[in-house]
Amino acid sequence: MSTKCLLWWIKMDLLNYKLHELTSLIRKKALSVKELCQFYMDRIEKYNSELNAVLTINPDILQTAENIDKNLNQYKDLPLLGIPILLKDVFCTKGIRTTAGSKILENFISPYSAEVVRRLEKAGAVILGKCNQDEFAMGNSNKNSAFGPVYNPWNKKYVPGGSSGGSAAAVAAGLCAASMGTDTGGSVRQPASFCNLVGVKPTYGRVSRYGMIAYASSLDQAGPMTMCVEDSALILESISGKDEKDSTSSIKEVPKWLHNCQSQNIKNMKIGFLNKEEANTSCSPEVVQSLEQVKTLLQSKGALVEDVSVPIMNMSVPVYYLISTSEASSNLARYDGVRYGYRSDFQNKKPDHLEEFYSQTRKEGFGSEVKRRIIMGTYCLSSGYYDEYYNKASQIRRIIRDHFVKIFSKYSLLIAPVSLSTAFSLEENPAGTLESYLIDSFTVSANLAGLPALSVPACFSSANQLPIGVQLIASHFDEQTLFNTALLIQEELKAVGKRPSYLV
Repeated sequence: MSTKCLLWWIKMDLLNYKLHELTSLIRKKALSVKELCQFYMDRIEKYNSELNAVLTINPDILQTAENIDKNLNQYKDLPLLGIPILLKDVFCTKGIRTTAGSKILENFISPYSAEVVRRLEKAGAVILGKCNQDEFAMGNSNKNSAFGPVYNPWNKKYVPGGSSGGSAAAVAAGLCAASMGTDTGGSVRQPASFCNLVGVKPTYGRVSRYGMIAYASSLDQAGPMTMCVEDSALILESISGKDEKDSTSSIKEVPKWLHNCQSQNIKNMKIGFLNKEEANTSCSPEVVQSLEQVKTLLQSKGALVEDVSVPIMNMSVPVYYLISTSEASSNLARYDGVRYGYRSDFQNKKPDHLEEFYSQTRKEGFGSEVKRRIIMGTYCLSSGYYDEYYNKASQIRRIIRDHFVKIFSKYSLLIAPVSLSTAFSLEENPAGTLESYLIDSFTVSANLAGLPALSVPACFSSANQLPIGVQLIASHFDEQTLFNTALLIQEELKAVGKRPSYLV
């Protein structure tokens, strides 16, 4: 095959390469970083108007790519050499608009970059742009964005999940090689499940939160969203580690997850199976069937899979919303229209007093779901209710964590649903309803306990052909077990790596 034909074939097949394969092509000069970035920019131009997944393109992207190409010898040993990555619009990125999906930050240009962004660039990645999201990461549908909803690439009548819905839809549609999301109560794992991706929430403290616009500081954690397990392991390895700018970041050594990533020999491995009644709610039959499929697979490989009971788990959702809204009430107090962000013009009239200025700016700048959660959190923290609500929720949170520590003294891994069903339609589950909050039943407990968890594709719904993922949860700082077991599921069930046919 001639060099010209080889280059044509590589470009036609770019969507099927894993990240380490793309970096290998770049090192061999079979593909330039500029060509790779242009490939994804062309796809964004072609498909994004249908999906509304990408909000902002990095204006310097092609210049950055050219600089890497010109100085390839300088960068050739970097693990993410030339990989174009989209970021959830909650990561501050120097010189690029950072909105958090909110009108109040609609025109905010960050003067610095988040530590996650800095580490991605240090590893050789190229920041392609920013993705749509639920406003301030509050939601599980991506319908709460000030810039309009994101549509699921598998069926545009359905949601992609949230709050990292734009990041998930972008990867599934092939608008980038990989993306970064944040997970406060399932916001990486749930959209990954809805869009047929691998989504990882690492142990709390694995990844620096510096420069990540906060929703709930004790729960937020950044994580990758990719087409396969190996890509997630590579990205997580590149962004993890102690950061002096984040006092909650862990000093634990970062393992070589990709190098050690191999189909797990799970013979006699004890795995807990979290059944559908555990969260005091009911999963759809197809979700239950997907779990049983994974259970049968693991048993066929010699694993000892047993039903596990976490009686206090039905408290996870109320505890999560009490804690997260309380922390959000505090974190979002900084958006007052004085120092940066949106400011009400009062129709050219001066406000009578400062309180009116704050109130009107926040009324116009925040969406309804953000206002709802701020009010709920302020109430929980108010005098006379702090002990009754926030303090009590914190105590129950500790009990939930202790339950999981006890479980992981016996089991190496837990299997659970990601969501109660496949992706729901854009008309279902309006924000603020009990139904919309209960969607998080199986994901929030990992955040409350600070545990690592991962969503991996398992199968597709026979009813609507939408993806279904399963959730793996491991003990603190045991991401390797997650990756190894997920790789086994990836290789055996063959659901990983599939995209909607019209996007291939």
